[in-house]
Parts: sequence; structure tokens; C-alpha cells
Amino acid sequence: MQWDDRAIILSARRLGENSGVIHLLTPQHGLYAGVDRGAFGKSKRGIYQPGNIVAAHWQARLSEHMGMLSCELVHATTAYLLDDRRKLAALTSAAMLAEKMLAERDSQPAVYEAMETLLEALCHGGDWLADYVRLEYTLLACAGFGLDLERCASTGQAHDLIYVSPKSGRAVSRFAGQPYHERLLALPAFLLLAPEKEAVEHAQILDGLRLCGYFLEARVFAPRGIPVPAVRARFVKVLQPKESVIGEVAQ
Repeated sequence: MQWDDRAIILSARRLGENSGVIHLLTPQHGLYAGVDRGAFGKSKRGIYQPGNIVAAHWQARLSEHMGMLSCELVHATTAYLLDDRRKLAALTSAAMLAEKMLAERDSQPAVYEAMETLLEALCHGGDWLADYVRLEYTLLACAGFGLDLERCASTGQAHDLIYVSPKSGRAVSRFAGQPYHERLLALPAFLLLAPEKEAVEHAQILDGLRLCGYFLEARVFAPRGIPVPAVRARFVKVLQPKESVIGEVAQ
């Protein structure tokens, strides 16, 4: 059993002195794990960093085995981000969420495409914050917990949608949601539109993170009895306005 595919490194964990268990995301084979006996040796230093794009070869005697993995570096994403802690935090959070949320060996081309879009924006310019939120939104859908943002849950209308019900995960219009707005989640407009060249306002980014964060916790991680990965909380924290962070310290 073997395959070759393009892949994004999600994590690498030591197994012995030089070996490592590698988790990666591929467009054709989905989330996969394999062992590289030289992953932490000198000759492969720097290859297995989260976000790096590689040409991967996996093989095993039987399909159900973890298998052996060998990779050649295609694009060293991490090298572009070493001086930007916000981008590094976004990359680390995205990789961890993908590893924890996706079913292994289940092809998820939409997630792979969203991840590559984020990596491109992080390294070469683009609205990477909006792309990060879109990735979380896509992960929720591909994990079986997608939000229904096409029509208002109450009126059925497809315009003026500005809220999301925390109970149903469905959009709510301005008129229908006004009496209950304090109990609803804000729906940032950019999630309803195709990506544009102009950067999304920071307030909308934070609304998008709150929206996805609520359903990540309530629908994905809490039912499994585990917390949302701490790396996501750290990423969200570095995006908060300084005044907000100072206020939290004072409390």
C-alpha cells in the first residue's frame, strides 16, 4: 500500500532519538499520519515544521497500518513567519485545529484548499485574518457541524442577515433578531461574501472568531470532554485591542 501526494505538515512528535510521528493534510487522502525514522535528524532539520508544504510518499504493508513516511520540502512556510508572532500564532492554531477536528484518512479537499489559501496569504500578502476565520468556518462544516447562513431561521429571508442563533447555528435577520439580540451571536458580513481585495475590518474578524469559537467549543470539543486547543486562545488573545488586554490584567 502506498501513495504520493502534496501535503501540509500539521505536527511532528518525537518517537525515539531521531524518528517522529508526522501528521499531515493532503488534498486527496485527507488527514494522515506516518513515521519518518529520520524526522529529527540533521539532514531533515526544518522540514517537519507546521505549515510547511511537502511532497509526501507514504507506504505500509497493510492499509490499516500507520505506515512509513518520507517527505521532500516544497515550500518552507515557517521561514516567512519567524518575525511575526501573530502570523505564527495563526498558523499554529490552524494546524492544531485541523489535526484535532478532522477524521483520519477522509478526503477533505475544501479544508486543504482553505489551508493553502491561508498559507499563501500569510507568506505572500493577503487578508490572512479573514482567511483564517474562513478556515475555521470550513473546518466546522467538514467536521459535521456547519452553520446554515443562507436564510433567516425565523422568516426565511436571504437578506439583512446579521445574527446567528447559538442553539441552531442558523442565521437570523436584523428584524427577527432584534428582540433577542443580546442572546444571539454577531454574523460578520464577510462570511456571506466571496473574498475581496480589501481587508476586512478588525471588528468583523473578532466577531468571526467569537462565532466560530462558540461552535468549536459547544459542538466539537465540549461533547468530547476536552477543551478547545490552547493555541487558539493564545492566537485570539494577541488580536485583542491593547486596551482590552490591559483591562483583563487589571481585573
